[in-house]
Amino acid sequence: MNIIVNLDVVMAQRKIKSKDLAAQIGISEQNLSLLKSGKVKGVRFNTLAKICQVLECQPGDLLAFED
Repeated sequence: MNIIVNLDVVMAQRKIKSKDLAAQIGISEQNLSLLKSGKVKGVRFNTLAKICQVLECQPGDLLAFED
């Protein structure tokens, strides 16, 4: 069972760079990179909400469950 992070896909669709997204949501590029790669154990709802607001998407667009 895995949670797949599709943040990089949504960012590419919206044509936004990591540097710009990180600045708009208030996290470091390094932390955003870790989130994109799925190497984090969790994400704060506040951070997820900011990402969704900037990318104009839903949390389900960013995360998927794989059995």
